[in-house]
Amino acid sequence: MGLLQPDWQWKKEKGSGVHQWIEQNPFPVNPDVVLFAAPLSRSSISVSGASLYPDAFRRGWKGFSVYNLDEHIDLSSLHVADLGDVPMHTTDIKESHRRIEAAAAQVASTFSNSYTCLIGGDHSITACSIRGIQKANPNERIGIIQFDTHLDVRNPDELGPANGTPIRQLIEGGVVNGSNIYNIGLHGFFNAPELVQYAVSQGIHMITLRTAREQGIIPTIREVLNALNESVDRIYVTVDMDVLDISVAQGVPASTPGGMTAYELFDALCEVGKADKAKHIDFVCLDPTKDTLAQATVKTGVYAFLQWLTGIQLLRQGT
Repeated sequence: MGLLQPDWQWKKEKGSGVHQWIEQNPFPVNPDVVLFAAPLSRSSISVSGASLYPDAFRRGWKGFSVYNLDEHIDLSSLHVADLGDVPMHTTDIKESHRRIEAAAAQVASTFSNSYTCLIGGDHSITACSIRGIQKANPNERIGIIQFDTHLDVRNPDELGPANGTPIRQLIEGGVVNGSNIYNIGLHGFFNAPELVQYAVSQGIHMITLRTAREQGIIPTIREVLNALNESVDRIYVTVDMDVLDISVAQGVPASTPGGMTAYELFDALCEVGKADKAKHIDFVCLDPTKDTLAQATVKTGVYAFLQWLTGIQLLRQGT
C-alpha cells in the first residue's frame, strides 16, 4: 500500500489500554476502522509542527482505557488497525499531496467496508484525502462536516495548495458541491468578508458556534446529518483542532478565543460516529511542540478520536 511503519509503535501485549488494543499492522484482516497518517505541515500558512502529531497521537494512547465510563461502552470489540504513515517528500509539497491522495484512494478501495481515519498534518491534507475517496467511489456524492473556526476557502491560485484552501480546492475541482458542506464552529473575527462572500456564493452552510450553542450542539449535529443523508452517499468529517477555544488548545497554532469547549467537541463527535453514512474522518492542525502543558491538547485529540469510536460502537449496538 506504500505506507511506512510509524516511528512510534507499541509492543503487542494484553491489557485494557488503548495502546494494547489498536492493531499496528499495514495488512489487517476485516478491520472495522483503519487509521493512517499524513505527517505534513510544510503546506501550512503559519509555522506549524503538525507533521509531528501522528507520533504524539500514538504515544498518547497509553493514557486511555478502552472503556468509556460516561456511555458504559467497551470499545474492545471494535477491530481498529493503524496502517502507518504516508511517506512525505522532503521538499515537494505537491508530490506529498499526490501521495496522500493515492493512499486515501487505496485505503478506501482496499478497506471499502471499514471506517477510515486520517491523522494530520495540516488542513491541506483534507483536500487530498477527499479526492482520493472520490476516486475510489466515483459514482457517489460526498458531503462534508467541517469543525473549524475558519472557512478554509482561500484562493489556491494565490497561496498554492496550502492549509487555508482545501474546501475551495474541492469545490472548484468539482469534487464536492458547496451546498453539501456544513461548517460548524465559526465565530468571531477570524474570516475576512471576501471569504464569507465566497462561501455564501457557493452555498456553504455556515453554522456559527453561537447558533449551535443556542440550538444545542447535539441537535445541531443531528440536523446536519439528517440534511446530508438526503443529499449525499457518504459523509466526510474534518476536525480542525483550531475549532477549540485557545484555553483548551494551546497546541494548535491558529486556535482562538471563543471557540468550542472540549466537551462540546466530544459530544459532537460521538453523535457523528452514530451516523451510518459518516464513514471518514480526519484530525488536523495540532502541533505537539506548542503543547507545553502536560500535552493537554494531544490528549484532547486522542479523547476526541475515542469519542468518535464510541459513537460507532453505539451504532453497532443499536443504542
